[in-house]
Amino acid sequence: MHTEQKTKDGGISRGLTILLAAACGLIVANLYYAQTLVGPIGASTGLSAGAAGLIVTLTQIGYVAGLLFIVPLADIVENRRLTVVALAAATAALIAAALAPNAPLFLAASLLIGTASVVAQVLVPFAASLASEEQRGRAVGNVMSGLLLGIMLARPVASFIAGIWSWPAVFAASAVAIALLAVLLSRKLPERRPVPSVSYGKLIRSLVPLLARTPTLRRRALYQSFLFGAFSLFWTVAPLRLADAYGMSQQGIAWFALVGVGGAVAAPIAGRLADKGWSRPLTWLALSVALLSWLLPQIFHGHSTASLVLLFVSAIALDMAVSGNLVLGQRVVYALGSEARGRLNGLFMSIFFIGGAVGSALGGWAYAHGGWQLASLIGAALPLLAILYALTEKGSRAIEAKPAIN
Repeated sequence: MHTEQKTKDGGISRGLTILLAAACGLIVANLYYAQTLVGPIGASTGLSAGAAGLIVTLTQIGYVAGLLFIVPLADIVENRRLTVVALAAATAALIAAALAPNAPLFLAASLLIGTASVVAQVLVPFAASLASEEQRGRAVGNVMSGLLLGIMLARPVASFIAGIWSWPAVFAASAVAIALLAVLLSRKLPERRPVPSVSYGKLIRSLVPLLARTPTLRRRALYQSFLFGAFSLFWTVAPLRLADAYGMSQQGIAWFALVGVGGAVAAPIAGRLADKGWSRPLTWLALSVALLSWLLPQIFHGHSTASLVLLFVSAIALDMAVSGNLVLGQRVVYALGSEARGRLNGLFMSIFFIGGAVGSALGGWAYAHGGWQLASLIGAALPLLAILYALTEKGSRAIEAKPAIN
């Protein structure tokens, strides 16, 4: 039985939507603070330049593990309690990171930060469960816009704070924010108590069969995996490009990263239009815009002002495509079955997050071996592959099929 905070007409309240959006943004930002701080963290903890990449990698590994083993708990454990416990663990991990005197302790803290921060993916389907069918896309879009703002603001905020104080201050400030958030959510979140139909072991074992018998989930996850791979590749190589080609400082790159914030506006818009039945054309638009965002910078070569302007435009366009398509995919996935919503979301997010990790790795390799041109070629290939994959599905089944979850 669920005790849920809804409006009189059966939908989620505006205040709770705003709270969940802010919470998701604060939580998911923990995954990205270290990306612009790898250099100073490595120097402070004794990590070599080659091993410093483990800081980001272990956070990502922790997140994927959380998606597969913690998010499914939302189908059998009371969601508010699960959220507060995970936030308490995240607070402890952030404090450990801020105080870590050496590399092993910091890396262990990074792994736990990634794992505990997965609670953001408990809150998004939480919002979907509270919303009525007519407002589900809008509710998910609004909450996801908060999450995406957290992703996009984390890098520049971390750079600015570290520049004013030091890198431990970033993790200390986040620990305070997450602790306060845990207290607030414990008081404001309604109970959501799913009726357990299976044990945790059976729940985890059901993930592979669930993926196998849900083609819509596989398709939407792969679309987003290709786009998130292109997104991660871009934000891996763009700072290198800005420093090498345009001589930008770390602070200048931080300002450039703020450009991506504009892309978050696509999330609530996509959600509202999806509620009106526009999922299919919007998916094609997102895939096409992602491809064009990689082709635009090729119009001008060299280090001209025009080429820099196009890079800014590409950043906004790519972020809009990725955030918009994410909401479209989640709206479809959440409609597949409320009793399996936690598992569906865990599978969806883990698949596309793996795509992002692959994109980051490809970006670093491509830039080292072929510079911006090779990175751009691979970046354009990823949304192109998504478009080719979309062509394999006839009619609208690729976009809006809703098979039953047994």
